[in-house]
Amino acid sequence: MVSTLRIPRLVVAAPSSGSGKTTVATGLMAAFTGRGLTVSPHKAGPDYIDPGYHALATGRPGRNLDAYLCGTELLGPLFAHGAAGADLAVVEGVMGLYDGAAGQGELASTAQLAKALRAPVVLVVDGSSQSRSVAALVHGFASWDPEVRIGGVILNKVGSDRHEELLREALDEAGVDVLGVLRRTPQAATPSRHLGLVPGAEREPAAVAAVAAMAEQVRAGCDLDALWALARSAPPLTGAPWDPAGALAGSGTPPPSGPRPVVAVAGGAAFTFSYAEHAELLTAAGAEVVPFDPLRDEHLPESTGALVIGGGFPEVYAPELSANAALRAEVAALAAAGAPVAAECAGLLYLARELDGAPMCGVLDASARMTERLTLGYRDAVAVGDSVLAPAGTRVSGHEFHRTRLAPGAGTAPAWGVVRPGPPRTEGFVQGGVHASYLHVHWAALPTAAARLVARAVRPGAPV
Repeated sequence: MVSTLRIPRLVVAAPSSGSGKTTVATGLMAAFTGRGLTVSPHKAGPDYIDPGYHALATGRPGRNLDAYLCGTELLGPLFAHGAAGADLAVVEGVMGLYDGAAGQGELASTAQLAKALRAPVVLVVDGSSQSRSVAALVHGFASWDPEVRIGGVILNKVGSDRHEELLREALDEAGVDVLGVLRRTPQAATPSRHLGLVPGAEREPAAVAAVAAMAEQVRAGCDLDALWALARSAPPLTGAPWDPAGALAGSGTPPPSGPRPVVAVAGGAAFTFSYAEHAELLTAAGAEVVPFDPLRDEHLPESTGALVIGGGFPEVYAPELSANAALRAEVAALAAAGAPVAAECAGLLYLARELDGAPMCGVLDASARMTERLTLGYRDAVAVGDSVLAPAGTRVSGHEFHRTRLAPGAGTAPAWGVVRPGPPRTEGFVQGGVHASYLHVHWAALPTAAARLVARAVRPGAPV
């Protein structure tokens, strides 16, 4: 059913990475939440880490909007679904405003998303090494694409009152509104490591304190009334919100009858990467979704009939994961019994025989090692054979992001054939009910994956 969504919204963008988008976006989310508004947090692109901080700031799931993984046609519906019941939506951009999938124009860029959502853009500019030149920089970004509406600028990393005065004078000449000025605040800094920011789930309560510091910094330095007015200037959006049950209606796999199968979903500090829509699709497909923490829980949830292990940082917690031998044995037994197991990236490493010398679950005959080489980027792939997630020939768009290398044993069947970029290659494992891969795939673009997994899940009371 077509509907009209009237929700105030802002896209927080920047000329380049490292300008302070996460600080400003998270701070705005927390500051407006502190005013009593219900804020819907969103993130452009495939990033899993920033949405964790967004969730801490708002109390709502951080949701990704990715044109490459989901297709441009789902940007509006997924946004409307995530923003349901909210007073304000704040979208954090990715990289520079006009940066997207390499070699594919504006695809998956913040600019494309802002246009799709008809949302005004707040440009976060690092002012630390410039004065009057800031006007030329902002003018270039504002005029590059006339369909992108730059509603104002927040100046970040400003050094002094005099520095602020010079920047404001330049932008006043250019006719650009300054919506905020932020100074350096070490309290709001978030630590990084080999794959970017340390997820908030790994550093509570420090992450909670960091979000509070971001909110205070934004409250002190930004004109929240002007930002609220800018958000309310966004025009209505027309279209039907995404709906997990509706997405599954054409899957060809009816929900299971009888007791709802239990699908255990790994979480905790070692497995922080997930899309909120995955659990929603599993639930709509007829499953009872139960989270568990492989670092703390010695047993799978009672009556587990299927297992989903997403991304994260098992390499950071390899000794602790290895020490939980009881859970590793249960995971191995579940997979050996043929129950469906879907594992992505970190999950793939957890299912391997060992990771950096630490014994893992041993479901897959593979050995994993950390390396210095970063593997990063969007991928186009096709299912090599039938699996618990997809029939042979299914085409998907995925994202790869890791610093590990896997040495597989002989005789393993691959999960995907990667067709772009680079020369064709195969990747991942299909073994019985196990589908394990480095590729992160957004199931909103492949809802049949949830339906197939739930259909094959072992029902409560049935032998495993």
